[in-house]
Amino acid sequence: MTEPSLGGTAVLVVGGAGFVGSNLCRALLADGAASIVVVDNLLSAERENLPATTQLEFRQGSIADDRVLAALDDRFDYVFHLATYHGNQSSIADPLADHANNTLTTLKLYERIKGFARLRKVVYASAGCTVAEKTFAAAHATPEDAPVSLWHDSPYQISKIVGELYSNYYFTRHRLSVVKARFQNIYGPGEILGAGQWRGTAATVWRNVTPTFIYRAIKGLPLVLDNGGRAGRDFIYVGDIVAGLMRCATRGVPGEVYNLASGVETTILDLAERVKALTGGAARIELGPPRDWDRSGHRYGDPAKARTALGFTATVALDEGLAQTVEWTRANLALIERCIARHRAHLVAAGAAAP
Repeated sequence: MTEPSLGGTAVLVVGGAGFVGSNLCRALLADGAASIVVVDNLLSAERENLPATTQLEFRQGSIADDRVLAALDDRFDYVFHLATYHGNQSSIADPLADHANNTLTTLKLYERIKGFARLRKVVYASAGCTVAEKTFAAAHATPEDAPVSLWHDSPYQISKIVGELYSNYYFTRHRLSVVKARFQNIYGPGEILGAGQWRGTAATVWRNVTPTFIYRAIKGLPLVLDNGGRAGRDFIYVGDIVAGLMRCATRGVPGEVYNLASGVETTILDLAERVKALTGGAARIELGPPRDWDRSGHRYGDPAKARTALGFTATVALDEGLAQTVEWTRANLALIERCIARHRAHLVAAGAAAP
């Protein structure tokens, strides 16, 4: 298969100032996209993430805001819907905010664009954790057609699968050409710890395991492993995710869902040891208790369908991707620490360990 191209197209990226969205915008510009409109309320993102170019227009606000929606006209070839209430722990702390920023955003966006005539494809960012088996036994690669449980660990997981259901409805009822992309655990350059606004828990800062481990290892802080680090996840480099999203747009079949996955499970203990080695080995590894809400001990995605249908394969090996992320983190420590410092007072007031 030849490489996909979105050259010359007009693209809307909802949640485009975030970690994945900003990387996607750079890739779209490099691919020759004629224009990009980014809508982001900066709840979990920083404006500095986005490149400064006349080809990209930034509109600050929620896609659930009627004024933001009204300003969207029928000129987009592609829409990437990446807006989310990040992530499990924040959604547990505030289910209503999760609903407003996950479920309602999807419904109102689809209502607005369902009649757009120029639109070729909408790519919806879903999550592999919504369908993965909840187990601490040996995991099997989760395929796209795995049964969906009615018992989820967090409002985030619920809202992500509801987004898939709305995607299916708007496809069958209104022929909105939605392709669903199920993310695994994404890591890489551009993920800023503490980006955006305070969301009620220490997870506002320590939101994902990989950037948390890398930052703390660089600073010589202990790496605390929930449940002794025995859980396992499918870690996929952000550049691979971006390539997969673009292939979903150009080659994905409307109504279908694709795993954007490496297909490899890595334990959290293994991840910590790799990060420790890459950062000089000064950080201490500490074994912590289980998270009381998390029943997904082991999981990883099956990439076979995306490989066959989209020509997508994750190409960046974990050690290579971690090395690039360590380098980016060192180069951007000032920005990261400025964002962390913004939340320190909230963390102290909440009784959490200060960063």
